[in-house]
Amino acid sequence: MNLRRRWTMLLPAVAGAVVLVAGLEVAWRQDAAGSIPGGLLVALSAALVLILLAVALLFEVLWRRPLAALGRWCEAALPGYRRGTERDEVERVRTAVASLVERLEGHRDELKQAAERCRLAYQALQASEERCALLVRSASDGLWEWQPGEEAMVLSPRWKSMLGFADDDLPNRRPAWRQLLHPDDMDNTEAALEAHLSGATGRFEHAFRILHKDGRYRWFLSRASALRHANGRPYRLVGLDTDVTAIRRLESLLVQIVEGTTGCYGEVFFRSLVRHFAAALEVACAFVTECLDQPPTRVRTLAFWSEAGFADNIEYDLAGTPCDAVINGAKTCFHPTDLATLFPAEAGYASYLGVPIFASGGGVIGHLAFLDRKNMGEGVRVDMIFRIFTARAAAELEKRELLQKLTSGPRRGA
Repeated sequence: MNLRRRWTMLLPAVAGAVVLVAGLEVAWRQDAAGSIPGGLLVALSAALVLILLAVALLFEVLWRRPLAALGRWCEAALPGYRRGTERDEVERVRTAVASLVERLEGHRDELKQAAERCRLAYQALQASEERCALLVRSASDGLWEWQPGEEAMVLSPRWKSMLGFADDDLPNRRPAWRQLLHPDDMDNTEAALEAHLSGATGRFEHAFRILHKDGRYRWFLSRASALRHANGRPYRLVGLDTDVTAIRRLESLLVQIVEGTTGCYGEVFFRSLVRHFAAALEVACAFVTECLDQPPTRVRTLAFWSEAGFADNIEYDLAGTPCDAVINGAKTCFHPTDLATLFPAEAGYASYLGVPIFASGGGVIGHLAFLDRKNMGEGVRVDMIFRIFTARAAAELEKRELLQKLTSGPRRGA
């Protein structure tokens, strides 16, 4: 910045000093004549010099130095700024400040545009998250996330509710998840996870059993994909679990019943039917009956399975039992809870399921029934499989009745 040198700032004081010296000379001459007190004149002159020096010093500190510093800053900050003598320095500083203000306004506009872009991006992200949440909720799947190597594991409220837990009932930690896994499924589930994390498989897809709050195990089909760094190292695993208990129950039930009854006929078929149904449905008691009269008032068991094994066949009246509605109502009856309250004769059992057996002509000729000492879930209602095997049981009953007619006349109780 082309300001005057510091000594030029002292010119007023120097000029004042010269004038005062000349005045003093005149004053001394007059003092010699006795017209002006010499001491007062000297004091006034000295005071005036000090005042002029103070003004010069203040000008140096309050004006010249700040302008010099601003000039140096403008020269460093503004590439196009050059020092010169052709223009007034104050005007050049004003121009530079105006340029800075203009640039600041430009940056402010850019910040506003960036803020608007961020707002729109946030809205789009929020809408995407809402769509994802709605999709997951409508699919009835449970979402989970896990960072490999960490104990923290995010289990969504939906995932926990699939196992009967409230959100606060189950901690979001991987040890809690592992404790729910069936011991027999622990090793193969961990192996499948590790295979995906290592890159050996494109995604994790595995079925395992996991403990429900009610003490029963559910089958979950878990699908997940790892998010990876550029070097391939996984840093997050995001998955969805689907409750496939009903499907697995159907598969297991169908396999067990088919394998257990294939090649069986007559009494052997009925015994195999109730035993394998009881095992597949995990109930305490299963039996199959035939009607002893028409319209039905009394039935007889053809095979009776309980926890201890096969029991002797019995005859009993339908009145006062849940079987009455099955046979005379010709419909499946399900009492998942409070069985003994509704039917005191069934004391000791908490739940009941009965399925009618229809003859080829359409009438009810017997039924297949299940009792359990604990409450039954909806999973025991495998109507499709019931229809398959009650049709087979009906064929066996009609064949049995026909053989009895051919060998010994009408069926007893008819």
